[in-house]
Amino acid sequence: NLGMVAAMRYFKGSKIKEGDEIIVPAVSWSTTYYPVNQAGFVLNFVDIDPETLNMDINLVRKAINGKTRAIFAVNLLGNPAHLLELRAIADEHNLYLIEDNCESLGARISNKRTGSFGLAGAHSFYFSHHICTMEGGMVTTDSKELMEALISIRAHGWTRGLEKDNSVYPKSENEWEDLFRFVLPGYNLRPIELSAAIGRVQLKKFSNFLSERRKNAAKFQEVFGNSLDFRIQQEVGESSWFGFSIVLTGKLEGKRTELIKFLTDKGIATRPIVAGNFAKNPVMKHLIHSQVPPLPNSDFIDTNGFFIGNHHFDVSADLLNIRKLIESFVEGLN
Repeated sequence: NLGMVAAMRYFKGSKIKEGDEIIVPAVSWSTTYYPVNQAGFVLNFVDIDPETLNMDINLVRKAINGKTRAIFAVNLLGNPAHLLELRAIADEHNLYLIEDNCESLGARISNKRTGSFGLAGAHSFYFSHHICTMEGGMVTTDSKELMEALISIRAHGWTRGLEKDNSVYPKSENEWEDLFRFVLPGYNLRPIELSAAIGRVQLKKFSNFLSERRKNAAKFQEVFGNSLDFRIQQEVGESSWFGFSIVLTGKLEGKRTELIKFLTDKGIATRPIVAGNFAKNPVMKHLIHSQVPPLPNSDFIDTNGFFIGNHHFDVSADLLNIRKLIESFVEGLN
C-alpha cells in the first residue's frame, strides 16, 4: 500500500497532489490509512455496509467533494467490495480507484480478480495470508507509468531498474551515473530472493489453497448462516474467505467480552474484525483527515464483531464445535 499510494503522487500524468482527499472505509487495517498520510494526502472516512463489511457505496457518493481525487476500496476478509459500482462512481467523477486486496487474493467478481478493477491493487503475502513469503507482497497495475514510478520508489527513488526510455526520468549514456541517480522520494521496499523462492512454491499450491478455503466457507455458511443471535458476512462475487466474521445480535448483542472469554477458555482463538472502527483509535490525533462523520455500522461491529480463522486444510469439525459452544453460551444466558 505504501509503494502504491506514493507512486500515485509521482507517476507521469498524475491528477492527485499533496492535500487532496482519498475516501477510505472506516473498517480496515492500519496500513490502509497510514500510507495515505505518508504520501501527503488526506483521509476521508466513510461507514461500511453492515452485511458485506465493505464500504457503503451510497456513502461513498455522498463523501465526494471538490478535494476528492481517489477511492481506496478495501476487500475485507476475502470479500470483494462492490467494485463494479465503485468503478462506475470513480469514472463518473474522474477519480482514481485503488484496491487494498491484502486479505483477498484470489477473490473475484464476474470472473475478474480483485485487485484489478482500478488503477492499481495491493496484495499481501504475510505468513497468515493466502500465500506466504513471510513478509511483503505485490502491486498489480495496467499503467506502465505507475509501474515505472513504483520501480523507482521501491528502491530508494533511483533510476536503476528502469528502461532507458521511461516516464520517470530519462537515462543518460553514462551507465555508471545512472546506477546512482535519485529522482523520486522513495523507500527501500525491495523483496529478498529467499522470499521469492518461497513465493514461487506457494504459487504452485495457491489454486488448491483457494479451493480448500472455499470448501470451509461453504461449511461455515451452512453451520452459521441461520441464527437470530448473530450474522455472518454477506458474500459479494466470490470471496477468497480470509476468515469468518461473526457479528453479535439478538441475545448476544453487547455480550462480546463474555463470549470471547468463554471461547478463549475453550481453546478457541478469535480476533477483532480487522481493526474494528479505525477512527476510534488514539492514533487518529496524528493522522490528517477530514471531519469524521457518524459511523454507526462500524461502531456496531467494533463492539459486537469478531472473526475466527480459515485455512487451507479442513476445519469443518472445528466450525461445528464453535457453533455448539456459542449455542451453549446462549443457553447459559437464559
